[in-house]
Amino acid sequence: MTRILVTGGAGYIGSIATVALLDAGFEVNVLDDCSTGHRDAVDSRATFINGSILDKSAIQTAIQGCQAVMHFAGKSLVGESVKEPQLYLSVNVEGSANLLDVMKELGVLKIVFSSSASTYGEPEDSPITEDSLTQPTNPYGLSKLKVDELLSKRATSDGIGAISLRYFNVAGAMQTESGWLGERHDPETHLIPLVLHSTKSEPIKIFGTEWPTPDKTCIRDYIHVVDLVEAHIKALSIITLGRHEVVNLGSGEGYSVRQVIDAATRVVGSEIPTVEVGPRSGDPAILIASIDKARNFLGWQPTRTLDSMISDAIAASR
Repeated sequence: MTRILVTGGAGYIGSIATVALLDAGFEVNVLDDCSTGHRDAVDSRATFINGSILDKSAIQTAIQGCQAVMHFAGKSLVGESVKEPQLYLSVNVEGSANLLDVMKELGVLKIVFSSSASTYGEPEDSPITEDSLTQPTNPYGLSKLKVDELLSKRATSDGIGAISLRYFNVAGAMQTESGWLGERHDPETHLIPLVLHSTKSEPIKIFGTEWPTPDKTCIRDYIHVVDLVEAHIKALSIITLGRHEVVNLGSGEGYSVRQVIDAATRVVGSEIPTVEVGPRSGDPAILIASIDKARNFLGWQPTRTLDSMISDAIAASR
C-alpha cells in the first residue's frame, strides 16, 4: 500500500487532503508543527508527527516509509508576508529546500506542491494561463514562485517528479465520519467566511464599486476545497520523474463580490450586512484561472458550485 507524507496536514486543506487520501486507500503520515493548524483536525487513521519543515530530523522521521509527498506546509497570509518577508522566505523556501534535501537523501522522488495564483501578481491576461507572466506583488507570492523554481531545478538535477498546483480562492468544507473539516483561520482573510460572519455592527466590506465588471465589483475565481483535493490526488497519479509541471486550478469562471454576497444571502435566507468602501491599492479587477491544462493534463474539472461552498462552510462552522 502506498504511503504519502502530507506536510501541513493539520491545516485547512492539508487535513481534508489527509482524509481524502485515507478514504482512497492510501496510508498517510502527517507532519505539522500546529503553529496555524489544529491537531484535532488530523484524522486518527493517519500517523502524526509534530514537527516543522525547518527541522530536517523531523522531516526524516515523518517521511519514513513514504513513496510521495503532498506539500501544504507554509505561511500563507499576504499581509503578514509584507510585514515579515524574511519569515516567508525562511519557512516557505528554506523549509521546502529542507524537504527536498531529505527526499533526495531517502530516495522519495514524487511531490505535489500547493502553490498559488499569487505567483502571477497582477496579470494582464484573463483568464490566466500557466504561461502568463509570473510577477508576484508580495513576499508570499514570491516565496511560492521560488519554490516552483526550486522544483524545476531539482527535477533536472535530482530526477524528482513534481507538480505545482496554482490555485485561487479555496472555500467550503468536507463532511467526515467524525464531523466537518472547514476553515479555522486566525485571523480570517477569506471572503466567504468573512461574508458569513458579517453582522450589522461589523458588516462585510465591499472594496470598490466602480470596477470594469458587469456589477462594478471585483471578480475572483473560487474552488471548493474537496474539488481542490481531488485534483491533488489526480496529480499524484500522473507525476513523471525528471519533470516539473505547473497547473492552474479554479472554477474557470469567477464570481464577483456581489455574486458571492447574493449567493450567501440565498443560502442563509437572510440579508448579509455590507458596507461600500474605497478600492484597495493593487487589487486587479478580474482574476480568473484558465483550467484547460487541468482538464487535459490532470483529467480534472470542478463539480461543486458556489452555493455548495457556502452551505458546506455554514455546516462546518456550527
